[in-house]
Parts: sequence; C-alpha cells; structure tokens
Amino acid sequence: MSQNAKFSQILASSVHDLKNSLQTVRSLIRTLALEQANSEKPEFQILDFETARMNSCVMQLLILYRLDASHFKPLLEECRVLDMLEEVGYQQSLQIQLRQISLAVECSDDLFCFCDDTLINTVLVSVVNNALRYCRQAIRLSGRQQGDYVCLCIEDDGPGFSYGIMAGTQGVKSGELGKGNTGLGLHFASTIAELHSQGQRNGFITLDNDSTLGGARFSLFLP
Repeated sequence: MSQNAKFSQILASSVHDLKNSLQTVRSLIRTLALEQANSEKPEFQILDFETARMNSCVMQLLILYRLDASHFKPLLEECRVLDMLEEVGYQQSLQIQLRQISLAVECSDDLFCFCDDTLINTVLVSVVNNALRYCRQAIRLSGRQQGDYVCLCIEDDGPGFSYGIMAGTQGVKSGELGKGNTGLGLHFASTIAELHSQGQRNGFITLDNDSTLGGARFSLFLP
C-alpha cells in the first residue's frame, strides 16, 4: 500500500471517529439542556448549534471522501417524503425549541420518491442548520411533485441568499461549486443530487429568495 493510500485510510478512519464523538457530545448537550431549569440559556443554544454544524461538516467530508475513493454508492429505495421531512425536523428539535423557532412541515401523505434517504437527510439537515443560523422566527419544510421531479424545499424568513451565492449555482456542476464561494454544504448538496438519476434525468439544486416566508429558499429536485 502506498503512503498516500495509507494516509487516506487513516484520515477517513479519524473523521469517522470524530463524527461518532460529536454525536455523543451533542446527545449529552441535549440531555443536559432538557434536564436544566435554565435550558433556554444562550450557552445551550450555541453548544447545540455548533456541534450540529461540526457534525454535519464531518458527515459531508466523510461521504465525499468515500465517493471519491469509490467506496460508497447510493442505496435507492422508495421513501415517503413526509417521513423524511419530519425526521429532519425532529433532528433539529432542540435547537428549534431553544431558539423558539416555528418550523412547519407541509407535504401530502402519498408523495413518494426513490432516493438514498440517509444521503438526502444529511443534505437537508445541513440546509436547515444553515437556515437556523439566519432565520428570524420561522422555517418551512415542504415537498411536492413538480413535473418529472419530486421537489423538497427549505424556506426561511431571514435576509435571503446573496446574489453571489445564487449566481454560483446557476447551471454549475458539483465539481465546479467548490471553486466559488458557495462552500462545502452546497458542493455536497449538488453532488448528492446528481447521484440520483433516472434515465437521462439527474437531480439538481436551486437557490432563490422567493420563499413564501420572505427569505431564502433551497430546493432539491429528485427525478
């Protein structure tokens, strides 16, 4: 085994261990916050938010590494979209509670899509985490059928995306996203979207400020 290959394996293993440790720390923070009478203190909000953000980044890096090393392929299954969206909301429930954010989930009971629900969950949790950073009082998760695609949307009532970030995603492939200022989260989301394909159609993401709440809107389209 080459020195580079050995280092890559060690790095991947270390990232995986870090992810598990962060999950343990976040679980402990949640327990302490719920047990304490003063759980609404901003310190708990900051701890939960930052550990969630670190865990999300580590998860994305680990998955991107596995994809690049051909050690990972998406597992496509029929998934109920409402269940997926409600799970995302549940995973962010403590932060939503501590910050007194209103989170609404809107989706019909009979909407299904074929996807790797673990990968899509990682994308959506990352986007909601970002929305929590910038929203004022409300976040909306929704799912709908749009032509040949199932569209999953995350909207907030914050200041919206900057023009530079929105322009950076227009017609750009995932391999090019990392060259701009769009960051790891959008590069990861675009990469995962493109992994989902049906015939000649691939998944993709869009960003705009046409949120029904007045702020940013992230849309993930799955064929």
